[in-house]
Amino acid sequence: MLKKCMGDPSLIIPTEDIGIKYSLSYEEIHVQILDRQVRKLRTKEVASVKVLRRNQFVGEATWKLRRI
Repeated sequence: MLKKCMGDPSLIIPTEDIGIKYSLSYEEIHVQILDRQVRKLRTKEVASVKVLRRNQFVGEATWKLRRI
């Protein structure tokens, strides 16, 4: 059964600030590299970086493979 939900108007973000396109997609802009690490496997090393994007908090940053 669905219940009525009262929305909080302070949590609404205008779409002009995010830059959403007509195809409902947006470009993620990398702002800062927070951490780097190299994981050693048996035969090779894999480098990765923790990237902070423009519309994220520090706790939401994700690891990406770094191209060498």
